[in-house]
Amino acid sequence: MYNQRSFIPNDPICIPHLFSRKQDIEIAGLLAALFAWGNRTTIINKSRELMQLMDMQPFVFCTQHSPQDLKRLTKFVHRTFNADDLLTFIEFFKNHYQQTQSLETAFFPRNKMTVEEGLNNFKQYFFKEDHLKRTEKHIASPQQKSACKRLNMYLRWMVRKDKVGVDFGIWNAIKPADLICPVDVHVARVANRLGILDCKQTDWQTAVALTNYLSTLDPKDPVKYDFALFSLGAMEKFAL
Repeated sequence: MYNQRSFIPNDPICIPHLFSRKQDIEIAGLLAALFAWGNRTTIINKSRELMQLMDMQPFVFCTQHSPQDLKRLTKFVHRTFNADDLLTFIEFFKNHYQQTQSLETAFFPRNKMTVEEGLNNFKQYFFKEDHLKRTEKHIASPQQKSACKRLNMYLRWMVRKDKVGVDFGIWNAIKPADLICPVDVHVARVANRLGILDCKQTDWQTAVALTNYLSTLDPKDPVKYDFALFSLGAMEKFAL
């Protein structure tokens, strides 16, 4: 019911769907996913604003910008994400894509890595160079016991092979069966209400526990249920 193309326009995944080039999808998707907290209309509007500031060519902008180009970003802000954070991300994208053709290797540089290992690796890799301490809060990791909702959602977009065409399925280092379900307050509330979970907080273990249950329903594609769980909680205000 929820995993259909009509889901796209009102979800942050509509931002990477503006593009067809793999690198544009990766960059736009990561930024939109990291912006994805709070009001969804605002998330989408701010993500679209940023893509427009990048001339609707995020890969070209991030890898070929001039100092003058960066000046147009100085007033960009979304909640606690400001221009200083944005410039850090752009510098990261530029450096990474000089070495490889996909953002996938930033998460999974080795074969047979788990999602937990991939997310921990991404944070360590992203911040290996000198950086502003404040930017660290925008990238969660299981090592910090975070549920990593936004990054797990991003991995769902990139990895899950979706016959309907909502998720992109352009990464192959891990399988859809290996993904961890994104968990936020909405999903946790619905899962508790349905008796799937019994928790008072959302952390990495909560996300793993939920995914383990969903794997009993569909071991090859457990995170497909994210659509229904999130939509019941956020869109239909599923009763407590």
